[in-house]
Amino acid sequence: MKFVDEARARVQAGNGGRGSTSFRREKFVPFGGPDGGDGGHGGSVYLRAASGINTLADFRIERTFKAAHGEPGGANDCSGRGGADLYVPVPIGTVVRDADTHEELGDLTRDGEELLVARGGKGGWGNQRFKSSTNRSPRQFGPGLPGERRLLEFELKVIADVGLLGLPNAGKSTLIRAVSAARPKVADYPFTTLHPNLGVVDVGRHRSFVMADIPGLIEGAAEGAGLGIRFLKHLQRTRLLLHLVDIAPLDPQADPVRDARAIVRELKKFSKNLALKPRWLVLNKRDLLPAAQAERRARAIVRALRYRGPQFLISGATGEGTKALCEAAMRSLEAHDRAAREHASSRGDAGVAPPGAT
Repeated sequence: MKFVDEARARVQAGNGGRGSTSFRREKFVPFGGPDGGDGGHGGSVYLRAASGINTLADFRIERTFKAAHGEPGGANDCSGRGGADLYVPVPIGTVVRDADTHEELGDLTRDGEELLVARGGKGGWGNQRFKSSTNRSPRQFGPGLPGERRLLEFELKVIADVGLLGLPNAGKSTLIRAVSAARPKVADYPFTTLHPNLGVVDVGRHRSFVMADIPGLIEGAAEGAGLGIRFLKHLQRTRLLLHLVDIAPLDPQADPVRDARAIVRELKKFSKNLALKPRWLVLNKRDLLPAAQAERRARAIVRALRYRGPQFLISGATGEGTKALCEAAMRSLEAHDRAAREHASSRGDAGVAPPGAT
């Protein structure tokens, strides 16, 4: 199925049913009081995050989703049946905006999470609601209110813990194939990866994390070179970036240091927050050089970049060094989770004033 990460859809909630104008007719009460029931409420439209969907392809052609209308009220104070709500499944990680106001309505990040996007209209009152001391036989009724209508914009940002970053042919797809069950296309030409790929990395003892591979970047991507930088949004939810650098490029004119700096510049152009995420240097394709030469070249690249963070010399093709990389990533994610829990706990211990407290 084609990967689609941006789409539009129209939603239309159901109208409320009209109220009834009716009077009791009994054997010995020919002119009884009003007994018209209320109309039923219109159905609402909800979006529901579903784990079995990973693309917005179902919305690539603008569609309209309509909930059912409420039914009219009846005699004998019988209210009309309410319209059924409509639940529209979307991928986990979908950001929803109003296309007219550009207001963000919600961000569906958990399986089963629901978002109300169009509220059904209220049913109209039956004539028995209008009875008063001065009007014992009212004939007026409520027509029922229209349901909300909206044009929505969807933007999918995949949910992953670790994101892979680098030039085309840096070996990102080879790495995710080596450490997970993901099977992205791998070839010897650039831009083999045309859309994000996700893989679950199992490090043992029931510990795992999700890795995301996105299409490669080149210098000038922010200005539209290559596939551009639009796929970087799929790294915004990650907690750790792995910056892959090819230490043995086939092109003799290639400069790994220059290329690595270009990637960082493109990151900053896209998002300062993304550029500030923890980023580890992963020096790939050590299998293409003699061991001593690979280590010397890796050290030279690190020195030239003045990089002082975690660094790993690996081969995605043979798997050498990938186990240590994944275990270190898992420990980093676990430490991040512990720090987040401690922070939340400390805020809770400090006490939160109850609503209305001064």
